[in-house]
Amino acid sequence: MVILVILTGAGYLTASGNWQVYAKPLYAVQQWWNGEENAIEEETKELTARQEADSEEEITDASEEFTEDATEIMATESDGSSGEIHETTENKQDDIQEEPITYRKPEEIEYVSVEDDYFRDAVFIGDSRTVGLYEYAGLEDISTFYASTGLTIYKLFDAPIVEVEGQKQKGTVEEALRENNFSKIYLMIGINEMGTGTVDSFMETYAGAVEHLRELQPDAVIYLQGIMKVTTERSGKGDYITNEGIEERNERIAELADNVNIYYLDVNPLICDETGGMEASYTYDGVHLKAQYISIWLDYLKSHAVDKLLLD
Repeated sequence: MVILVILTGAGYLTASGNWQVYAKPLYAVQQWWNGEENAIEEETKELTARQEADSEEEITDASEEFTEDATEIMATESDGSSGEIHETTENKQDDIQEEPITYRKPEEIEYVSVEDDYFRDAVFIGDSRTVGLYEYAGLEDISTFYASTGLTIYKLFDAPIVEVEGQKQKGTVEEALRENNFSKIYLMIGINEMGTGTVDSFMETYAGAVEHLRELQPDAVIYLQGIMKVTTERSGKGDYITNEGIEERNERIAELADNVNIYYLDVNPLICDETGGMEASYTYDGVHLKAQYISIWLDYLKSHAVDKLLLD
């Protein structure tokens, strides 16, 4: 608007020939206008410089603040003194569930040799093989035997096989173990189950039986005995009893031993020949030991005992 007025006035003065009269005032106006422009330009430069300075100051402050925070975090991680970070660590530790304690199998088991008296507080549980041990090992007046021909793991606790003093009716292993306490349990069973189910189904029941024995006799050492093999000739008949099947079951039975409360014993190396089957001269039917060779089994048990005092 000011420029329009000036231009209008300049045109009028030129046309009227009075330009020089108003030259000085116009010059003053021109100087004033140039001064305003310069002032605006200076103010703009000053404002720009101030903004740049403020920006640099903010960047510097932010950098210093970041450096201080980083230093504090590093110090916290080194001495664990920060409440927030320490609390986070504690929360993570709380989220970690404690794993159940498991026993590690010792690399070497320290067996001791014992005499017959060691079996005074022992119970032998099993099938016809254990019946043979009862009849020919000389332990019938020392140890307790819960054994019966044809006994299987599936009927271990339910079959009425235990003689009850003063009664004609026999009791079950379940009842007997609830009424009596033993320091050692010897279990030899599995030959009669070879033709029933699968290895997995057998082992599921077998493992459950071992666990139940632990419940009934928590203070007893449990000896799991590997199933005795049959002769190579008997194994080759092609029916359900084979040494390959026995070996597979024995491998699985051995896995149940923790060598702390449960031990695995295997007399097979002492009664088998170079073919891997029971020595033919040791048996009368290819399955059971003759009376005179029961002592091999007994001597093996006597040389593979654990001292309960050492376990405690």
